[in-house]
Amino acid sequence: MSHFSTTEQTALAAVQLTDDERQPCEVWTRVMGYHRPVASFNTGKQGEHRERQFFAEPGRAC
Repeated sequence: MSHFSTTEQTALAAVQLTDDERQPCEVWTRVMGYHRPVASFNTGKQGEHRERQFFAEPGRAC
């Protein structure tokens, strides 16, 4: 179920961005108790970040 009204859903469906209009999303992660943009990591650390696997603890609702 969406929290958008029918009019808003129609307007959102009509929006189409070209590749020229898009911009990259800045990804931040928590490192040693503080938040930091992944783009500021060195090459090796960026590779480690890409290899991370997400998990959900069994028996817990996410």
